[in-house]
Parts: sequence; C-alpha cells; structure tokens
Amino acid sequence: MPDTRTRTRPTAKQKQASADSVSPDPQETTDDEPETPDEQAEERGELAPEPPEIVHHSPFELPDRYSTRSLDRAANAHLARFTLGVTPYGMASTFFTWGVHLMGAPGKQVQLAEKAARKAMRFGVYMTQLARDPNTPGCIEPLPHDHRFDHEGWQRWPYNLIHQSFLLTQQWWYNAACDIDGVTKHDEHVVSFVTRQMLDMVSPSNFIATNPEITQATLDEGGGNLVRGMQNFLEDWERAVSGKPSVGTEDFVPGRDVAATPGKVVFRNHLLELIQYAPQTDKVKAEPILIVPAWIMKYYILDLSPHNSLVKYLVEQGYTVFMVSWRNPTAEDRDMGMAEYFDAIEEAFGAVGAIVPKQKVHAMGYCLGGTLIAAKAAQMARDGQDRLASLTLLATQVDFSEPGELQLFISESEVTFLENMMWDQGYLDTKQMAGAFQLLRSADLIWSRYTHDYLMGERQDMFDLMAWNDDATRLPYRMHSEYLRKLYLGNELAQGQYQIGDKPVTLDAIEVPLFCVSTTSDHIAPWHSVYKLHLLTEPSLTFVLTSGGHNAGIVSEPGHKGRTFHIHTTGKDDSYIPPETWETVATPREGSWWPALVDWLNERSSGKTAPPKMGTGKGKYRPLEDAPGTYVFQK
Repeated sequence: MPDTRTRTRPTAKQKQASADSVSPDPQETTDDEPETPDEQAEERGELAPEPPEIVHHSPFELPDRYSTRSLDRAANAHLARFTLGVTPYGMASTFFTWGVHLMGAPGKQVQLAEKAARKAMRFGVYMTQLARDPNTPGCIEPLPHDHRFDHEGWQRWPYNLIHQSFLLTQQWWYNAACDIDGVTKHDEHVVSFVTRQMLDMVSPSNFIATNPEITQATLDEGGGNLVRGMQNFLEDWERAVSGKPSVGTEDFVPGRDVAATPGKVVFRNHLLELIQYAPQTDKVKAEPILIVPAWIMKYYILDLSPHNSLVKYLVEQGYTVFMVSWRNPTAEDRDMGMAEYFDAIEEAFGAVGAIVPKQKVHAMGYCLGGTLIAAKAAQMARDGQDRLASLTLLATQVDFSEPGELQLFISESEVTFLENMMWDQGYLDTKQMAGAFQLLRSADLIWSRYTHDYLMGERQDMFDLMAWNDDATRLPYRMHSEYLRKLYLGNELAQGQYQIGDKPVTLDAIEVPLFCVSTTSDHIAPWHSVYKLHLLTEPSLTFVLTSGGHNAGIVSEPGHKGRTFHIHTTGKDDSYIPPETWETVATPREGSWWPALVDWLNERSSGKTAPPKMGTGKGKYRPLEDAPGTYVFQK
C-alpha cells in the first residue's frame, strides 16, 4: 500500500497547467476551492508554515487502542516514591549539561587544577605550622551558618586536619559547580546543591571515629550513648512506619497547648473553617482582620503558645480577628484546583461581612496564603469591589522569577514528575513535601539530628514551633499542579496573566495600603524576591525586614531576645529604592515588629465600637463549635 503521508495538494500553478492541458475552455478550468496557507506561502516563494508530514495524515492511520501515557505516569509515580518526588531524569540531564560544558571548557579545567594545587599547598603549609605550634589557626573557616565544627575537640590533632581537609574539598566542589560558560544559573545551583548533599553525607562530623565529641562521649560512657541512640532510632522508625507523630508532639495538642486562643467556628465549607476569636477588650476597632495562612501547614503557626500567638496579640490590641483553618485534603479532593480555593476565600469574606456588616476588612496572608489573598485583592480591585481597608503580606512572594532555594525543585522535568506521582495518589503527601524542605537544610535538619539523637544518644527537647512543623497537610493534585505551573514556572501573577474567573488580574490594580514583612534568613521566600512587590503595586507600601527565618521571623513576639528589624514606607509617588540600598534608608529598630504592625493598622482603622456577636447567632453563620475547630485535627 502506498504511503500517503507525504503527499501534498498541487499548487495553484500546477492546477492551472493541468487544467489547460485537459480543456482549452477557460470556463472549465475555474477552481473555486480556496488556496491553503501552504499554497499561498509557496506562491510567495516562502517555506510552508508546517511540514506536510505533520499536516497531512494517512487515512489508514488508526488511533491507539491503549494509553501509553498512563503507563508512563504509573511507572514514574512508583519511582517517585523511592526518590521522595525528586526527578532522576531532570537531575541526570542537569549533570550531563554541566559535565559536557565543563569538558568543553579547558580554561575552567586549568583553573580548577590550579585551585586544587593551591589548596593542597595551603593544607601542606598548615600541617607544617601545626607541627611547630598546636594552636595554629585553621587555613579555612566554616561558613557562618555551619556549626558542625564548633566543638573545641575539632582544634586538636588529628581532628583539625580532618575537618580542614573537608572544608577545602567542599570549597573546591563549589568552584567546580559554578561559573561555567553555557550553563544556566539554575543548573549550576542544582549541581552545587547535589554535590553539597553528597559532601554533607560524608562529613567527618557524621562518624564516630572522626568526630571528637562523639569519640569522647563513647569512651566516657563505655558506649552507653550508642545504646541510647539505637533506642532512639528504633522509636523513631516505629513511629514513622506506623504514621505516628514525632516524639514529644503529644505535649503540644491544638486547643490545649497551642491554638488555644478562645473563639468559635462560625462557618465551614469543604475547604476551610472560619474561626472568629472572642474579644478581650471592651471596645474593638471597627474594621475586622481576616487572616489567610498557607494551606501547606496547619493554621496555628500564627496562634502557637499563648506567649507567642500573633492572633492573641492582635485580639488583645482591640481587633476582631477571623482565621481560616484549611482542610487536610484526601485523594477524593484530587480535582480541587486554585479556583475552588479562591471560591472558599470568597465565602469567608462573605461570612466576615455578614458578622461585621458595613465594614471594610484588614486582609492578612502568610506564605502561600499571602499569594492567594494578594491575587484575591487584585480580583476585587478589577471587579470594583471596595471591601478592603488594607492588605498585609507575611513572608509572601508574588513574583516567582527568583523563588529562592525552592527553585532547585521547580523545573519542567520536576513538575511533570510530581504530577505523575500526584496523579497516582491524588495529592502531594506530607512526607514527600517535608523531604524537600529538609534537603534544603540537610546539615541542620538531617545530619545534625542524626549525630545528636543517634550517635550522642541525646533527645532534643520538643517545642511549639517544632511540633507545629511536624503537623503538615497534604496538597490536592490539581491545585498543586496549577500552583507550580502558573505561579512558579509561568510567573503569571507578576506578569498580569493569571486568571480568576476567566479574566486576568493585575497587582497594580490594588489601591489599598500595603504592609509587607520579610525575613533575613528566609530560604523559601528570600527577601529580595519578596521586595519585588514594590515593582508590581502602586499604593503606599510599608516594608519590614526582620531577623529570623521563614517561620521564626514571623513568630516574633514582643520580648523575644535577639530580634531586630528595619522598616521603611515608600509612598505612592516616591521613587523606587533598589533592595541593595534599602537597608541604608530604612530605620533600624530593636525588638519585635508586631507593635509596628498594630500601629500601622491603627492608623488605617476608623475608630472603636462595641464587639460584634460571635457569629450571627443563628442561620448560616451561627457558632458551630469552639476553636480550634475540626479541620485542624485531620491527619
């Protein structure tokens, strides 16, 4: 049978020539069929827009009777369970790209050889000086955040030589991973990250014989520390395989020890519960506060213990506070997308408006919840809904062009691999999510715990923030896929292309004043990335940069030792200040940033009034149960 896939239609000239050879009558040669784009392009002497083998298919070609796509997804979904969702294909492709470009860079190879020789000479000189003076300082210092070699035993022979050699090797591998022509910054960071994980695995601090602190403890206790470490390991393993929480979390129960601020659940839908907190002052500010936390963890990061609860602090300052408590989705919620989350927030605004009628709302969002509420505020502005008094964003990114260390796990290959895994199980599991965050700080979150709990045989005391971190939630398949593709990969919100209700929203439409908090050590939402909000919005923006990390910097109650922050307000008509020079302009302050937030909210509140009722008393928004509600206990 002849292959018809490459046959094309005759051009107009060919048709005319053929017609002339058959019939001399012009009336018989008229062809009413319009020319195709391929024919028009050929008439102009141009290439056809698409090759004919793509446009024209054989009439004998039959569709597949089975889905090869499902086979690919199933295979990758099972593989992902062994890799904790990290794609081996994207990783292999990145290392191949890096390796090929390094092979084609003889100058870089010479540079690395010179660096290796210089480091060997430095190490040799250090050894010589050490033989004469045991107190000789090291030839290389650990990075400021690296505390693996703080113990005084590392300054004694032979441990000083061991850890100095390791640090020089670590530095050389960083040089090898970076600054290679033709390799993108993203790929360089991935290679550097993976090599760092491998080096962290073989760090001398992880072994009994090469860690002086562990060696001394083993000799002093006759191996008792190792016995306790084995008991700790078996207990942790038993809890992990049986799905139990970590040791010590039983001392931090929501509603009793944490999330204990008095209140009522006044509304519930499939995705969220809305908590209204009981007033603690005779008069309250007229405008209520609605807080939208991230749905990647439980809401009570903002209502931890009574002494460090932001919710309790705001209520004590005379505000009516509403909090969203997200549902922990299951496989049945696999098709819940971002649209359903926006609809849920719309219902929450409706509930607040019914309980505190005729008042605007101070909206506040944290992390992913901040991204959600920022997009929602843009949608309200687009649709002419004047419902907000202000907008506060805590550790929130709206521009994902520089998303921080999480970008190591965000690529087309990685997102596709995650989608295959979520397609199979219906959600992204908490353990798979936690694994990625732990790898970002493996020296502190994995290997430090390994040496402390299993080699030293000591248990780290559980505290409220750590217990909250252990209480994670799942993410629905569709929602997480849309979030990664549209916000991370596509950066649609910053580019004005993100759609809510089939129409795009733009952040520059927001007209209410903004208060934005970022932290100096945030590896999830770096402050330089958060700062891009200045370029995307027009109203007055008060920006706060506080000490601490993504979570600890936000949980920064008054009286917390060591807390400092910088604050500066950029007016609507003020010139843009780049982040590199912002700290020189901003005002430094000691202590917590919470009082600054309250002062800012007070200036944008209309006055005081009697506290509203808890819910509407009856009907749709009647009190359903005491805070913290039901969803917070879902596992």
